[in-house]
Amino acid sequence: MNRLAIIPARGGSKRIPRKNIRPFLGIPIIAYSIRAALQSGLFTEVMVSTDDKEIAGIAQEYGASIPFLRSGKNADDHATTIDVIAEVIETYKKKGLEFEEAACIYPSAPFVSSERLINFQEERAKKDLDCVFPVLKYSYPIQRALELDDFGRMKMVNPEHLITRSQDLENRYHDAGQFYFFKVSALISEHKLWTKNTGAIVIPEIFAQDIDHEEDWELAEFKYSFLKKKALI
Repeated sequence: MNRLAIIPARGGSKRIPRKNIRPFLGIPIIAYSIRAALQSGLFTEVMVSTDDKEIAGIAQEYGASIPFLRSGKNADDHATTIDVIAEVIETYKKKGLEFEEAACIYPSAPFVSSERLINFQEERAKKDLDCVFPVLKYSYPIQRALELDDFGRMKMVNPEHLITRSQDLENRYHDAGQFYFFKVSALISEHKLWTKNTGAIVIPEIFAQDIDHEEDWELAEFKYSFLKKKALI
């Protein structure tokens, strides 16, 4: 089966400049995603979609393919992940190469592992899901979330849960922001990753970290070093 790994890495990161190739514990952070995809042995091709020649060069150095550069319309702040994926798949199709399955792996997701990619591919195939991706459980019940007005006064978003015991509230989850494993035909026909037949697998919080600010970066390096010391990664 032809499978494609797409690592979307544009050059215009704003909050952390040059984020996608910044050294993470001494190695460009994008290299972790490339390495996980290659080591999994799942993919016919591991490619990086980028508009940036420096990113392209580093990606190739670590074994990824750069068969074409991303178009200008999908390289700005308004381009969505699905737009980038669809462009990649359509461009390959024009070159005569089609894929049944694909994974979109974010370039700043150093906790992604080859084992996890394999497990998620197997889960998608076993259940015939359109897409499957990792999620995290909220550490505190979101049903008891608070909101503040301009004066700093607070109120509950769901006041009916003011005295509900935490253990009586259902768990809620959010996207871990690491990767999506999907059936290409479903993505193209629906033009979205989250269809009515999309699934998720919960992963431990220690194996994920959203990286948007400098403190996030430092925390991610700390967590990764801890996991490596414990031989968990």
